[in-house]
Amino acid sequence: MRRKRVFRKETLSDPKYNNKIVGKFINMVMLEGKKSVAERIVYGAFESVKKHLNEPDVIKVFNKAIDNVRPRLEVKPRRVGGATYQVPIEVRQDRGASIALRWIRDFAKNKKGKSMKEKLADEIMSAYKGEGSAIKKRDDTHKMADSNKAFAHFRW
Repeated sequence: MRRKRVFRKETLSDPKYNNKIVGKFINMVMLEGKKSVAERIVYGAFESVKKHLNEPDVIKVFNKAIDNVRPRLEVKPRRVGGATYQVPIEVRQDRGASIALRWIRDFAKNKKGKSMKEKLADEIMSAYKGEGSAIKKRDDTHKMADSNKAFAHFRW
């Protein structure tokens, strides 16, 4: 063994809701170390979601949105002989959640014309309802894995 074991750092939970996933999402939204700005954006988006959906528990909505977007399968390229195959593999729970958070953040960021709070709130609400760009991305990922099922025996 050449390298020492890498231990995962525990992400701190956020100050308002005391939730680790929200803390991780704030860190993902953060740019250039400006955490207070990222907190303002995420909490503002949560307030907007709470107002639009008339849902008192916004964390439940957020968790459901993440669970709706989270991919169950993904493809990984494997080189066998001279050919590269797209091999479908199952996604671990924590990796799936971080992929879902990344997709929600990226699709919100790429929208035009509104503030980041509003774009993030829209993306969270559409993911909660089971529609939107992040859900489409998950479905595309699942389709790709399904169409490459024949190469599943290359998994190791």
